[in-house]
Amino acid sequence: MSSAPVGGSSRYLVLSAMIFAVAMTFIDQTIVSIAVPNIQHELKLTSTGVQWAVNAYLLTLAAFFAFGGRLADTVGHRRMVVVGVLVFAGASACCGLTPTGSLAEAWLIAFRAVQGFGGALMFPAALAIVVQNFVLRERGRALALFFGIAGGLTAIGPVLGGYLTEWTWRAIFWVNLPVAAIALVLIAISKPVTQSRPAPMDYRGLALIAGGVALSVFGFQQSQVWGWSNPAIGLCIAAGVLLLVVFVFVEKRTASPLIQVDIFRIRAFSVQNLVLGISMLVFVPVFFFSSEYAQIALGDSSSTAGIFLLYFFIGFVIASQIGGRMLDRGGAKRPVVLGCVLAAFGFYLWAGDVTTLSFGDQQWDIVLAGAGMGFMLSPASTDAVNRASRLSYGEATGITQTVRNYAASLGLAVLGTVLVTDLRSRLTDSLVAQGLPPDQAAATAAHLSQVQAQSGGSGGTASIPPFFRADFAHATQTVFYWMAAIMAAAAVVAIVGLRPGVQAEPSAEEQEPLPAGREPGQG
Repeated sequence: MSSAPVGGSSRYLVLSAMIFAVAMTFIDQTIVSIAVPNIQHELKLTSTGVQWAVNAYLLTLAAFFAFGGRLADTVGHRRMVVVGVLVFAGASACCGLTPTGSLAEAWLIAFRAVQGFGGALMFPAALAIVVQNFVLRERGRALALFFGIAGGLTAIGPVLGGYLTEWTWRAIFWVNLPVAAIALVLIAISKPVTQSRPAPMDYRGLALIAGGVALSVFGFQQSQVWGWSNPAIGLCIAAGVLLLVVFVFVEKRTASPLIQVDIFRIRAFSVQNLVLGISMLVFVPVFFFSSEYAQIALGDSSSTAGIFLLYFFIGFVIASQIGGRMLDRGGAKRPVVLGCVLAAFGFYLWAGDVTTLSFGDQQWDIVLAGAGMGFMLSPASTDAVNRASRLSYGEATGITQTVRNYAASLGLAVLGTVLVTDLRSRLTDSLVAQGLPPDQAAATAAHLSQVQAQSGGSGGTASIPPFFRADFAHATQTVFYWMAAIMAAAAVVAIVGLRPGVQAEPSAEEQEPLPAGREPGQG
């Protein structure tokens, strides 16, 4: 089979266009958290309002991934990438133009939600285009570049945000505009050609999955604010899970469902999504917890804390390229298992060194942990999407991204609770050792730990006493040990569930490059 450029243009130009398109979604997962104090001060937002300026984006992104994937498969992937880029860029411009005064809070939250919706439209379509424009034996390498660069931008977000915020916090949104412009120009030049399949939209399924994901993710997000003892948390999560269960039963009886749930009967697809779900309990949270650790325990500035994360990014990007090539040559099992094991070992070593409060002692641990995640995330994602037919790559991507974002929200909630609980216990002991009565020490520790959890390490660190820094380092150590255990569990699932060997090539019709011209199924 020929690997000639699709539609007369370079496949790597198509890949570059898609990387620029999704770059905005990855940067915005972390960049805003750096500017939170400045945004809150200038716009006079409430603590709840500023929290939702961060959460609204993540919530809509998670809730509408499945919709975006299905829509891409039915109306055309290139069309949805363009629409998604325009929606995201427009919402970013509006976020940067947030007015001061009584309208500020509602305005910013609303357009952050629109950003998330644009990202949900864009990402599954972009990934489907990459998959369709590379033959099976070359997808590992191509998607390693896609996930390696795009995933690394999650780490760059805090660094970029720190420097842009020194000028104006509005720049963290405006930076998306030139990125969007480059993406649109590259799409126009490369003219990616994909297949699509016109079909009616399953709005009943959309309402169920969007409601289920949104309610449960909302419960996870609010657990750090309301506390797990608040019955509203359990009700939100339970209601969300119930809607998702109903969604599965409804989809099985729908002629043109939002998601073909029978795809989970494919062993590799189900196992890889389980591995991805487990690993994403760690991957997104590690950026938040390590950033907090750098600012609180090490006393670094926000921009320096972002540089701290670049060591993770270095390991991630290098290993993701090797993992992609391993996938193409020998199948997914070896890089996925190797990555999970290396990540578990890296987080274990990192946990052992965080209490030294010395970055020099931790840097190679961070690189190793990042390398482990790089080895496994791209091959696992690629192998899962490879199991779908050419006409449902968007749908498969929507599923994997929903799983990843859902798990990341759960990981932030659970590991955040671990951090707060451990920190509260250690602070209580430290305050008692300084002479406070046990009851007063416990109350003070509870207040300090909860304030820290809600501020996310963004409330300034100059006045933090040494005992708090030490206690926070020990609490972070506990979280990193949990991360090591989680990645060890992912390794066990991969060892038991995945089969060795390269995936068989698809049929001749599936392998043939698509001819130049418009997307089939589009007018």
